[in-house]
Amino acid sequence: MDFGLVLQTDPPASAVIGLMRRAERNGFRYGWTFDSTVLWQEPFVIYSRILEHTERLIVGPMVTNPSTRTWEVTASTFATLNEMYGNRTVCGIGRGDSAMRVAGRRPNTLARLGESIDVIRDLAEGREALVDGQPVRIPWVKDGRLPVWMGAYGPKALALAGQKADGFILQLADPYLTEWMVKAVRQSAAEAGRDPDSITVCVAAPAYVSDDLDHAREQCRWFGGMVGNHVADLVARYGEHSGLVPEALTEYIAGRSGYDYSHHGRTGNPDTAFVPDEIVDRFCLLGPAEAHIEKLRVLRDLGVDQFAVYDMHDAREATIDAYGSEIIPVLSG
Repeated sequence: MDFGLVLQTDPPASAVIGLMRRAERNGFRYGWTFDSTVLWQEPFVIYSRILEHTERLIVGPMVTNPSTRTWEVTASTFATLNEMYGNRTVCGIGRGDSAMRVAGRRPNTLARLGESIDVIRDLAEGREALVDGQPVRIPWVKDGRLPVWMGAYGPKALALAGQKADGFILQLADPYLTEWMVKAVRQSAAEAGRDPDSITVCVAAPAYVSDDLDHAREQCRWFGGMVGNHVADLVARYGEHSGLVPEALTEYIAGRSGYDYSHHGRTGNPDTAFVPDEIVDRFCLLGPAEAHIEKLRVLRDLGVDQFAVYDMHDAREATIDAYGSEIIPVLSG
């Protein structure tokens, strides 16, 4: 099992770079960041510095989207980083939640997302692609490689991930829901004539290593609110009891009243009071190191290839170090 670290690009950027260096020293193989340009600093500028100050770390957004940058700009940016540092990037992409809504736009359609996956990958790897109906190729790309991983929750998005993406990003760590969603992605891949086992599965969620569960829950409760945004979209699209989305995912948002993106992904978010302890425990990894190892083994047996640690709380360095000393050595490889 591989391990990734997920950060927000809050200033100063030097702190983000320092945490990514610390993660690599502790055995993490991937360094991810949020990508909401209005809320945080521009991640692609920071990736260049992370790559310069690490040796093996693979970096990318969790997740970008098809609209805040044009597709040829996104592809060229990845290709430039790869040319400079040796194919050490990955493109996580989705419809766009905070990045679009903060700017007053709606998230992208799945049709647009699916088209962008092919175009961004092709351009970043040196192939010609159609951009707004025009054939485009980046002529200086040589031996480029860009895996594109897609974030998804709902049935149509899961199907698209299976049809198009090199990897599937699931932003929660509940074993029941993980099993359901991984099966949906792999079934879609098989129906599209792809090898289902070729799709990398990444589960991303907050982790807090501590014996004080009450404190750990309060530090990570924000995550249930963030996931609740996506769940609310699914309920609006498919209905609360449609059978297309597991009720284990939808039932907890009944008390959700609204969401202020100025607190997005942050400890103490006032819009997450509706999130019960049970959801925090199911969606996150909390408790002593042994509890993390036990849950990660279950996820690995369900087909999860990478666990990416959301490290947005008051113990960022301690979490990285605990994973490096007590958890990664047990589960890596």
